[in-house]
Amino acid sequence: MRIDKELDNMLKKVEKPARYIGGEVNSIKKDPEKVSVRMGFAFPDTYEIGMSYMGLQILYNILNKNDDIYCERVFAPAMDMEELMRECGRELFTLETFTPVKELDILGFTLQYELSYTNVLNMLQLGNIPLKSCDRGEEHPVIIAGGPCAYNPEPLADFIDVFLIGDGEELLEQVCIAKKDTSSKEEFLKKISAYNGVYVPSFYDVEYNEDGTVKAYNKVWDGAPDRVKRAVISDLDKAEFPVNNIVPFIDTVHDRSVVETFRGCTRGCRFCQAGMIYRPVRERKKETVRRLAEEQIKNTGHDELSLLSLSTSDHSCFEPMALDLMKMCKEQNVALSLPSLRLDSFSFKVLDEIQGYRKSGLTFAPEAGSQRLRDIINKNITEEDIYGAVEQAIGLGWETIKLYFMAGLPGETYEDLDGIGKIAKNIIDINFRVRGRKGGRFRVTASVSNFVPKAHTPFQWAAQDTPEQFIDKHNYLTKQLHIKGVTFNYHETKTSVLEAVFARGDRRVGKALEKAHQLGCKFDGWTEHYNDELWQQVFAETNTDIAFYNYRERSYDEILPWDIIDPLVTREFLMRENEKAKAAQTTADCRQGCAGCGINKHTECFKGAELPEVKHG
Repeated sequence: MRIDKELDNMLKKVEKPARYIGGEVNSIKKDPEKVSVRMGFAFPDTYEIGMSYMGLQILYNILNKNDDIYCERVFAPAMDMEELMRECGRELFTLETFTPVKELDILGFTLQYELSYTNVLNMLQLGNIPLKSCDRGEEHPVIIAGGPCAYNPEPLADFIDVFLIGDGEELLEQVCIAKKDTSSKEEFLKKISAYNGVYVPSFYDVEYNEDGTVKAYNKVWDGAPDRVKRAVISDLDKAEFPVNNIVPFIDTVHDRSVVETFRGCTRGCRFCQAGMIYRPVRERKKETVRRLAEEQIKNTGHDELSLLSLSTSDHSCFEPMALDLMKMCKEQNVALSLPSLRLDSFSFKVLDEIQGYRKSGLTFAPEAGSQRLRDIINKNITEEDIYGAVEQAIGLGWETIKLYFMAGLPGETYEDLDGIGKIAKNIIDINFRVRGRKGGRFRVTASVSNFVPKAHTPFQWAAQDTPEQFIDKHNYLTKQLHIKGVTFNYHETKTSVLEAVFARGDRRVGKALEKAHQLGCKFDGWTEHYNDELWQQVFAETNTDIAFYNYRERSYDEILPWDIIDPLVTREFLMRENEKAKAAQTTADCRQGCAGCGINKHTECFKGAELPEVKHG
């Protein structure tokens, strides 16, 4: 379909019209009349951010290989475009065919970040689709949602028809096929609720205790599962992965080729939701990674390749794989990016190869300033690991080191914050010792994020710091990190509070979400758009008790809002890990011995090479 005159006139007035025109290299064109199911993959943020999300490319590729399905893309319009759309009465549309989203069979949102929830509601409204599931009829598309935030689906339960939990490569296509094979919404929902990974909120009624905690999930339809088990792809090496990625016309946040080397993590950091919900580790063979990388670069023309995983250097064949890719990239004048490197499994042979032709800053994540606190969170690295890795990096010529820490971790004291300043200062001293005056341009950036307890982690029962506590800690760290050569950044406290409300909330916080939408809240993850005064008004008018959701430690007896979801990691394991945290005891990496998380009852755990360099004390 071609852009009509009205849309053409609108695009002449917006900052980046290429966000809304589609037609990019490798985008898919189908005849809508020749498919059985039309789905919109909706990313609740701008085009530049959404097109940087590899999950979109994966699912877009898989669904469009099916001749019966047409998957099109939908993004949140930027403020200037939204204003024009509302003025002209233009409804939200797809990029491939400019079809109004209300005419699709399925509209699916990916939930990567809790602060995108108001954008979900705003996009529904822009699409002229009723916000609440109970107000939508057969003429409306089925609204689905997936992604990491779906592991606590309850804050959005009133607005989403179906949540998909877990790996989507097989599940999403099965759901689309079921839509083709059923004649009514009710029949469709009942059919797919039998699939692992499908949660239909309307099939459950939530009962609350007098103290506000969840009393029970009562099934409205007897056929609904007692708990929804997440969907798992057992063999990642054989799973579909795109090589004909869409190439945007404009710069995006990550404008490069990307290959997922493995999924999952064996480390067991107790604050990390991804490390729990993506278990077990499933690897792609290094030969598969090489083939996918070559094909992607050939088909896209990108001049940078990045490896995607939770901990890149934990791949069992990391060093030979990285060196092989390095050679290929050199031959093609392509940069190789290796994010998420771990200090205790870092290959300095690979590092030396990288600095030989293209340099960038190195990023390390000690997370905590003291060994005691690193043991509490099960971050199995020592100061010797940190300083040894940094010294080798400096010796190889690196001039920029980025360090990531968290404030507000369970068990944290101000002595732990002192340790953050100590680590930064010692790295500056190491640079001076190794390079002397030649190292004058050396910089350390210490970034501190605020701890937000997440569902299905050992710290899901923990209390979050209050805003006053966070502010005091930020001010304290500002003084501790007033060091020549060190830059200190910290995360905004108010948005961390909001994130926690929706990360730990139940269905009742949906009222606050709807009120926020009515008051105009959107793009809450953007500093320039977040409006704290509006959110304070929202919580006051909806009687939302932030302290109830954020600042109290929860007991093991309490039914948590997200307990309806079974991540396949047992509650007993999470409880054991939480108790070990209180005793500052560590748990070994899974490759050093099974920790009994329960995932092996559902799928085979990784049996690859052990990691002899892992420190456990």
